[in-house]
Amino acid sequence: MTSPRTLLNTQNIRAKKTLGQHFLTDPKTAERIVLLSEIGPGDTVLEIGSGLGALTVPASGRAKRLIAVETDRRLIDLLQAEISSHGFTNVTIVEESILKLDILKIADAAGEKLVVLGNLPYNISSLILVRLVGVRKGISRAILMLQKEVVDRITALPGKKARGRLSILIQYCARVRGLLDVSSSLFFPRPKVDSRVVEIAFHEETPLEPEAERHFFQIVQAAFGKRRKTLKNALSQGGLGLNAEMAGQILDCAGIDPKRRAETIELYEFINIYNEMEAITTGRS
Repeated sequence: MTSPRTLLNTQNIRAKKTLGQHFLTDPKTAERIVLLSEIGPGDTVLEIGSGLGALTVPASGRAKRLIAVETDRRLIDLLQAEISSHGFTNVTIVEESILKLDILKIADAAGEKLVVLGNLPYNISSLILVRLVGVRKGISRAILMLQKEVVDRITALPGKKARGRLSILIQYCARVRGLLDVSSSLFFPRPKVDSRVVEIAFHEETPLEPEAERHFFQIVQAAFGKRRKTLKNALSQGGLGLNAEMAGQILDCAGIDPKRRAETIELYEFINIYNEMEAITTGRS
């Protein structure tokens, strides 16, 4: 693995802050991540932000097929050269933003659920996680390198300051397992924070039907949108079409103190809120 610093300097390329670019420099860590990911010869892998190929190369040696997604046109030729130098013929490079890519179409074409792999750009990691939740029927699991702060958010339990909308979205539909901590010293340019590699394994079944999830997530967003307010006030002021009386009634029926705040609410309690809101607003008993 050629040093990212050397490669970029040779081509007079500078990492873009706007793309959240931090390139992994240690091949042993890259190998370790792929080993822990348990990618095998039956897997079709979708790699987010392939960059200079630090994860692409070891993953390609284990996977049936790898689709390398990279949005920075300046890196495509370098990435192709790295792949070609190892003789891999099972890699397809796609120049596109992961936020615009039709992931479900790729999964359909593969005829199977994808394994997602990636060192996520720091500046859009939350957006990517939300995107993956939305297309999870085409994904079995995701092995992602994230800022530790983001991992703290998606794993935060009730009562923790880090608990937010992203915590509920991920915990609703997946199991998160920590795999490896990665020091900031192993990246170029060096970020200000350390990273953690996690596996997000999506559940085959979730508590709500797919058509109900959009409304459920809207409730969660409203609750955390005004997190300094009581839950009653947050729901009544969160664009859900509820007044204070209705919000109070819903929480009372769900057995939840209206003075509690969003970060104290359990996942099952949010589901109860959704069910009671549906019953009250649609007139169901």
